[in-house]
Amino acid sequence: MIERYTRTAMQKVWSLEQQYQSWLEVEIAVMEGLVQEGQQHPELTSVRPTAAELTAVKENARFDVDEIAALEQVTKHDIVAFTRNLSDSLGPEKKWIHYGLTSTDVVDTAQALRLRQANQIIRQDLVAYRDVIQRMMLKYKTTVMMGRTHGVHAEPTTFGLVLARYYQAALRNLERFDRVADAMATGKLSGSVGTFANIAPEVEITAMKKLKLTPQPVGSQVLPRDLHADYISTLALIGSSLEEVAVEIRGLQRSEIHEVEEGFAGGQKGSSSMPHKRNPIGSENIVGLSRVLRGMTIPAYENIPLWHERDISHSSAERMILPEATATLDYMLNRLTNILDNLQVFPEQMEKNMHKTYGLIYSQRLMYALMDEANFSREQAYDVVQPLTARAWDDQLQFRELVDAEPAITKRLSTKQIDAAFDYHWHLRHVDDIFARLNLTDER
Repeated sequence: MIERYTRTAMQKVWSLEQQYQSWLEVEIAVMEGLVQEGQQHPELTSVRPTAAELTAVKENARFDVDEIAALEQVTKHDIVAFTRNLSDSLGPEKKWIHYGLTSTDVVDTAQALRLRQANQIIRQDLVAYRDVIQRMMLKYKTTVMMGRTHGVHAEPTTFGLVLARYYQAALRNLERFDRVADAMATGKLSGSVGTFANIAPEVEITAMKKLKLTPQPVGSQVLPRDLHADYISTLALIGSSLEEVAVEIRGLQRSEIHEVEEGFAGGQKGSSSMPHKRNPIGSENIVGLSRVLRGMTIPAYENIPLWHERDISHSSAERMILPEATATLDYMLNRLTNILDNLQVFPEQMEKNMHKTYGLIYSQRLMYALMDEANFSREQAYDVVQPLTARAWDDQLQFRELVDAEPAITKRLSTKQIDAAFDYHWHLRHVDDIFARLNLTDER
């Protein structure tokens, strides 16, 4: 994990200390299942831990990160090093540590515990991100600006409507995330090839209840990796939706447009060589990290086809991509939320920019006025209007002046009708209807 892009809470989730703590939680939960099974089936008592032994493990089990590292140098196996270090802190009850389990029973199930912690952080981020967009879209609901298609002036819209698209995406992202987070809250304790050869399914059920996880109905030695691929893909998809917002900010901050600008702190420097520069570095950062997130989907997908009941080819990749993906998305959400919360918006510049294309943005409305009021066919109206738009653009003339000098239009439309065609408010008359679809009002 790169410290620059990792926040403290997420760093703690993926620390070695937390890894071993989660492993210990799984070991204890399995022992609780074994105790309960022994209590329900007295004939098994001699081959199952007692409640007293369980208590001894809960009270005395300790691990030491450095000692585990030293043991792993010898064993070349992290779980073996962990269980041996754990056993050093226990008495005879240590025989029940890792009883009936294979390494991945512990690793995969404990990984679900850590992912749950990471997911709690990410979900809080998603809610904060959604909320800041909601506040902004309501604030700028009727702030008129230029709508652009292909990067070219199209027709008027509002900044609130632009943000509303991203708000709706934020809602979808929460739904997507909740689905995969719930799917990842699963574990397995079914042994070396998933047959429950050494512990009964009832032990798994009890342990999973203690851990607040869902038992995976069928497994091999590992959890099915399509779960992880779905999860990583969803994080990448969320990252791409954040990138969409960041690209919009970058575009609107360009000097020729300058309708928004990232906050610029006192003492901040935009360039090592050009003192005047104020660059959208935060948004560019989001774009770059989104590319990294999408790259993590490749190993996640390639981890799905493992050999037979299990190989270890997925393990090294997941040790990297799961911490990195969750940490990166956490960082991205937090940073973009702060960017939006401190975004400078320039409504006057937005309206000013609408006039840069000589009024051509009203050509469609004028065409429809000819169709509606003068009974022109679409082809007739288009062929009257388009040559005037070409002259306006090529000769840098005001489109309205050309319209007022064109008899084919002025003989059929009154000044009032032409005025109406050049009024941007026409394009905004359904803004309230669109916001109503989101169940949002200005008072909320």
